[in-house]
Amino acid sequence: MARVDFTFEADAAHVAREKARARELRQSQWWKNRRAHGVCHYCRRRFPARELTMDHVVPIIRGGRSTRSNVVPCCKACNSRKQSLLPSEWQDYLLALAAADRPR
Repeated sequence: MARVDFTFEADAAHVAREKARARELRQSQWWKNRRAHGVCHYCRRRFPARELTMDHVVPIIRGGRSTRSNVVPCCKACNSRKQSLLPSEWQDYLLALAAADRPR
């Protein structure tokens, strides 16, 4: 299957609007309950709730929105590694890491 090049970058107004929405969403009871489970969406490890950050599955800069369906709790290490990768790019990154770790 051919990979589609997705290099869209959102404009500054979109980024500012979605960051404001993310700040509001972080204050919601829904987000507090979601984070309280203490599980990173990506690595599935457990953390104290205060150590989990909000990650946009489709990053704001790549056109993502601050909606319940696009934000997940994740640990700071995963959030730092993922940066602005799309889900398919993140999956490719994880596969490359796994391949590098396999003995030859």
